[in-house]
Amino acid sequence: MKIGVPRERAAGERRVALVPETAAKFVKRGLEVVFEPGAGASAHYPDADYEKAGAKAGDPWAADLVLKVQRPSADEASKLREGSTLISFLYPLVNPDLVRAVAARKAGAISVDMIPRTTLAQSMDVLSSQANLAGYKAVLVAAERLPRFFPMLMTAAGTITPARVLIFGAGVAGLQAIGTAKRLGAVVEATDVRPETKEQVESLGGKFLQVTGVEVKAGTGGYAAEQSDEYKRKQAELVSDRISKADVVITTALIPGRRAPILVTAAQVKTMRPGSIIVDLAAEQGGNVEGTVSGQEVQVDGVTIVGHPNLPSTMAGSASQLYSRNLEKLLGHLLTKENAKVKEALEKAGAKA
Repeated sequence: MKIGVPRERAAGERRVALVPETAAKFVKRGLEVVFEPGAGASAHYPDADYEKAGAKAGDPWAADLVLKVQRPSADEASKLREGSTLISFLYPLVNPDLVRAVAARKAGAISVDMIPRTTLAQSMDVLSSQANLAGYKAVLVAAERLPRFFPMLMTAAGTITPARVLIFGAGVAGLQAIGTAKRLGAVVEATDVRPETKEQVESLGGKFLQVTGVEVKAGTGGYAAEQSDEYKRKQAELVSDRISKADVVITTALIPGRRAPILVTAAQVKTMRPGSIIVDLAAEQGGNVEGTVSGQEVQVDGVTIVGHPNLPSTMAGSASQLYSRNLEKLLGHLLTKENAKVKEALEKAGAKA
């Protein structure tokens, strides 16, 4: 079986789907790895490292399995070989045209964003591995832009109080953000629609803000569900006072296949002090904050709203390494002796499509 690794061409994308470390493991298993020249350059993995791992430069689109990070463009999808299988982020619920384009090539596809968050699939969970990086980097982005210290500072000139950080969402990204902000010395508060996350937040040193007196809808697959208008109203009342006192707000809420929910209104943004920072990790899905613009930093009455659409890409080396290991585990599961007919099944699925 031949594995192909194209160079990512999406704007701002620096990651690569397969790093030399993982390529060597596939080669050792008897698989052929073909990479497009320069595929790993943006993540600081030179072609020479792939060649040392046993991979070969060539046309990755002629492979049986094509591994990517970002969903392919229409031009890239047209290069898929009949019977081949594409593995990448596809977000099929909001990209039906892309699904049809892949099917038109009679190719199969595995959308890594649809891998279920089960115990078996933990090691394959690319959403969690990349969200971990996003939560960490979000705090660093905020700290860099905030015009004051994160930790409390006692000096001969007096004491500077610690920064106050408010985090919406206690999933993978939110928990990493809580831990990172706490390690930097900030006072951290967090809120989540899932009351079971309270213990996790507090274990990292954060204070949990919980909405009470209203029904909470349970989510599935590791995601929170969209809540009722009454819940949203009570949540707004709970957090409005905290937002006005926060130096940093980080939002992380996403709902699969739908626009990200609005958690922070324009009116709430205006209550924040000049110099405060908001980092919206849901910017690419429309944003959790009114006023977020994906790919831009917006100033609203002295408050900076950062709408970076792809923070993991800013840490391309580690992000690629984790993503590559996720794919290694995924393929390791699919290509076992017990699943020897997986490739045949994928090819048939592609042919039927």
